Amino acid sequence: MGFDHEDFALNAEQRQRLGYQLIDRINAYFSSLTHLPVQPPLQHRDANPHAATLPDFGQDAAHVLDDLCTQMIEQGFHTPSANYFGLMNPAPTYMAVLAEALVAALNPQLATIARSQLASRIEAETLGWIAQRIGWRHPEHCGGSFTSGGNEANFSALALALTHRFPGWIEEGLVSLNAQPVFYASAEAHHSIEKSLGLLGVGRKSLRRIAANARAEMDTNALAAQIRDDKAAGLLPLCVIATAGTTSSGAIDPLPEIANLCAHYGLWLHVDAAYAGALALTDTHRHRLAGIERADSITIDPHKWLAMPFAAGVMLTRHPALLEPTFGIDTAYLPKSSHGPLPDNFRISAQWSRRMNSLKLWLTLRVHGRLAYEQMIGQQLALASSLEEKILATGSFVLAVPCALTILNLRAKVAEDLHLDEPTTAHLHREIARRITDEGLYWFSTTRVRGQSLLRLMIISYSTQQEHIDALVRRLDRAAQESAEALGLFKTQP
Repeated sequence: MGFDHEDFALNAEQRQRLGYQLIDRINAYFSSLTHLPVQPPLQHRDANPHAATLPDFGQDAAHVLDDLCTQMIEQGFHTPSANYFGLMNPAPTYMAVLAEALVAALNPQLATIARSQLASRIEAETLGWIAQRIGWRHPEHCGGSFTSGGNEANFSALALALTHRFPGWIEEGLVSLNAQPVFYASAEAHHSIEKSLGLLGVGRKSLRRIAANARAEMDTNALAAQIRDDKAAGLLPLCVIATAGTTSSGAIDPLPEIANLCAHYGLWLHVDAAYAGALALTDTHRHRLAGIERADSITIDPHKWLAMPFAAGVMLTRHPALLEPTFGIDTAYLPKSSHGPLPDNFRISAQWSRRMNSLKLWLTLRVHGRLAYEQMIGQQLALASSLEEKILATGSFVLAVPCALTILNLRAKVAEDLHLDEPTTAHLHREIARRITDEGLYWFSTTRVRGQSLLRLMIISYSTQQEHIDALVRRLDRAAQESAEALGLFKTQP
């Protein structure tokens, strides 16, 4: 029997029936987010790989789809849940879900303008909106692209920094560099920086990790001293990577002071604002990003604090003329476009084939408007303050790092009372987290900041409300007492 196009496309009735079936399941899922456990209890989890063999023949589509939805919901790990207090993985807006479905169906290819005039215009428009909110008042004088996430965005920005200082390195390679470049980032900056520098060929050891202060922000005095030491050693200070919203604490490095140092020493300033860059969409809180407009390049991840599903990263630069020398290449099968002012996307980014990752944010902004983000971010900041107040009132925890945004860094108070060493404290924190996360309702993580073991809790789902905060605080208080008793630790009596 020959292949028929309806084998893959299905017929109109089948498409409609399966579409309704899936939308009904997604609708029910969204309705459950306020009470949905993050994952099954430990005893009901199955992490074993599927042992099914590759099927030669298909099965009924409705049955397969229903079975898949059931398994993914009942056995899945649900970052959109209101009870998720973990990493920077938000509940997606429903308009973003619809946008992703439309992109998957139309499958636009953004490599060249000739094949994606409308899709590329929407991406450029969305980038322009973000650039204006950053403080770049003339978005036509900046450039960039949507990326797969912060890792690719940081990689791309550091490649631009190299091109800015060494225009011939893309063609001639690292052997053409007349000095050893050095890069600088806080000890709390994201580890994608090391990965990027390794892949760019300058080596992970070219990164200087600068000590953080008590607020987990980069120490600018230590930064200045390290730059001076490297210059004296005959090295070439090239780029400072400041962070706006560290992964573990949400700390924002002192951007104005860092920008001043970069201007003084002639260094490229890249700001990794993957998390806190969302503040730019607010009027009330954007002042926390003061100085970011002086950056040469910026990373923002809408799939963090702007409630986008994966993947949606953004890299912006005030030096658009560097994009083509860094990423451009000529091909016979993709002739250079002559379609107006927009460049071919494959010439200005690390990607070649390009998915339309901008549509979900563009559509969400068109439907809900910027003010919806202002309200969401304001509410989440208020919830973080409430969580801090209520968890400290239990007497079971202390705040290890001031809460800058929506991330709390906690230490068990018994560890402070008994002056426990770090290995014992870390064991206690892991035990508290294990007791709670094994139950499945909540998820949060442990981390280390400035060498200290901490519990890390983050408000990231727009479904999270005060009632979820109150219930979590009660469970954390009990878990702290249970864990201390299980490990044989007891508070000293006053």
